Amino acid sequence: MTHEELRTRVGQEIGVSNWHEVTQSQIDQFADATGDHQWIHLDRDRAARESPYGTTIAHGFLTVSLLPMLITEAIEITGAVKLRVNYGFNRLRFTGAVPSGSRIRARFTLQSIKDVEGGVEIAWLSTVEVEGRDKPALVAEWLGRTYY
Repeated sequence: MTHEELRTRVGQEIGVSNWHEVTQSQIDQFADATGDHQWIHLDRDRAARESPYGTTIAHGFLTVSLLPMLITEAIEITGAVKLRVNYGFNRLRFTGAVPSGSRIRARFTLQSIKDVEGGVEIAWLSTVEVEGRDKPALVAEWLGRTYY
């Protein structure tokens, strides 16, 4: 889909990723990479005893960091693209936990597309779902810029 085709689809869901398991190994590696070693992410025994989730959970920022993989899988934008960059978030909420071993996927709805110098800025309503649960784990308005 080109950016011109996207302009006709504002307000519509454009793509949904496949399901992906969030493993304890990913959570452990993310903890090491970020220095966030809180027990709720790493200590399986304590999480089983004390956590309201009954197991360890993914860091919220780990879930956010999976968005680029999920959107690449869900949406293919074509055209003479030179560079794509993450431009940030207008809104980001962690609305539910992602338990270790659960599967997630993301839905992407086009909120807006506007011209910027040398390219376009796209706002995506990004919703990360946990398989088997009605409430999403993450809801965000995510901005990306594409330059030609």
